[in-house]
Amino acid sequence: MCVALNTSVFLWNAGSGDIMELTEHSSQIASVRWSPIVPEIVAIGDYDNKVCLWNIEKQSLLRVMSGHTGRVSSLAWNEYILSSGSRSGQIFHHDVRVSNHHIATLVGHDLEVCGLAYSEDGKYLASGANDNNVMIWTDGETTPLHALIEHSAAVKALAWSPTSKNLLASGGGTQDRQICFWNATNGTLQHSVDTGSQVSSILWSKKTKELVTGHGYSQNQLTVWKYPTMTRLAELTGHQDRVLQLAMSPDGSTVVSLGADEALRLWKVFDCETETKTKRSDKARATSSKLSMHCR
Repeated sequence: MCVALNTSVFLWNAGSGDIMELTEHSSQIASVRWSPIVPEIVAIGDYDNKVCLWNIEKQSLLRVMSGHTGRVSSLAWNEYILSSGSRSGQIFHHDVRVSNHHIATLVGHDLEVCGLAYSEDGKYLASGANDNNVMIWTDGETTPLHALIEHSAAVKALAWSPTSKNLLASGGGTQDRQICFWNATNGTLQHSVDTGSQVSSILWSKKTKELVTGHGYSQNQLTVWKYPTMTRLAELTGHQDRVLQLAMSPDGSTVVSLGADEALRLWKVFDCETETKTKRSDKARATSSKLSMHCR
């Protein structure tokens, strides 16, 4: 697992528990994202408006990609295409295989792009921003296919269903609190649910029709939902401040949450077999990480 803490990037080995510092950056880190094609490559976006590619096995910096005019606050991969969202509101496409990496600029948002996510088949890119809007983009186009304006606060949480390729879930900030479900083909809102608190992150289960969301005030919890009924299956509490981000283990069973309380917690959320609400509540557990440093 790759974790950015202020100006440093750390790697944590879940098997051994070992922690290694990959790099001390010249500026604060705003985003990190593993390559889905080359597992030893991680992309880092920073406050100096740069995107850096690192090889973690060799602990070497492969390249620096410049061009943004604001911090790079979101990243998403589509094979060898790395998309980066900036404080300027622009999204860049980088082809990391070629020297002239900047191949497209997407213009649609007025404020910082704080969330990016590709659909499972790579056909769609979803972006969320501080302008409260969600944009859906298609390959080769630099203007959005759909502009989704249902939210009333910044949208950072975006997740595509692994089983319904055109289904997008988006979560709004403190003044919104909604999870919205969109049909990416026609841009229609299928349904929404008021969660009662800020939605900072969304992850779909890889094996069941369930999803987990990270939240802010007042419980700072993770909530497990049954889709499409949006029945609450479990409330996982432990963070003392808002949940900033969620990430999932490769096997889809474990979720790690990063909180503004400067703690990482590991939760056993999803199993191969569907569980009842009672069993899930009993089995869900959290473990505080040794990486209890200043988190951003």
